[in-house]
Amino acid sequence: MMRGDGAGNAIGEAQPGPSLRACLEAILLVVDEPVPEVVLAQVLERPREEIALEIADLAASYAAEGRGFDLREVAGGWRFYTREECAPVVERFVRDGQEVRLTQAALETLAVVAYQQPVSRARVSAVRGVNCDGVMRTLTLRGLVEEAGTEHETGAILYRTTGYFLERLGLAGLDELPELAPFLPDEIEDGDGAEEGIPGAGRARDTDGVQDTGIPQDPQGAGDTGDEHPGQ
Repeated sequence: MMRGDGAGNAIGEAQPGPSLRACLEAILLVVDEPVPEVVLAQVLERPREEIALEIADLAASYAAEGRGFDLREVAGGWRFYTREECAPVVERFVRDGQEVRLTQAALETLAVVAYQQPVSRARVSAVRGVNCDGVMRTLTLRGLVEEAGTEHETGAILYRTTGYFLERLGLAGLDELPELAPFLPDEIEDGDGAEEGIPGAGRARDTDGVQDTGIPQDPQGAGDTGDEHPGQ
């Protein structure tokens, strides 16, 4: 019996389970949104510090090897993304020229929310100079904008951008949004909306701030593209 137990232990030792790196790769390969380190630590029953070190090493190794994908920390978690240099090839494969995009109005509205959040629909409409209720509903349905409580003085519903918004832009947080100053003209005449909230000024500020980030657009203000391929 003793020899049998010893042989069994030897066999068990000779056939270890998958490594921590293999487990991390397997999980990250199937996730549909960034996974926080603490969740990975709980699932794999390992210290968070060990998970953080292993993920950082994985990300560095992929970059050094010039793989077609990156392991990035976005919106508070980790996920695989196609490498930026490969985006044109992936785009041709996935979209085949049939890209559906957000409208210009939706981009401008999203930019106002991103830079002034939390913000009410009335405030967004005032900045753009047009009623934005329909566009706000579209952005909410797309998961880019969500409710963020109510305004104390008026009771109006406030809106903010979502974690999905950060994921689509490849940002770790709102502090990584591009500065608006480089996109503004040196001088804005009073008649063209020099003060905050004037339609001309709001549109000049916010549209450029979002267009350079690569948010997909949509001619009908609805629809979605490439959600399963966020690295594009």
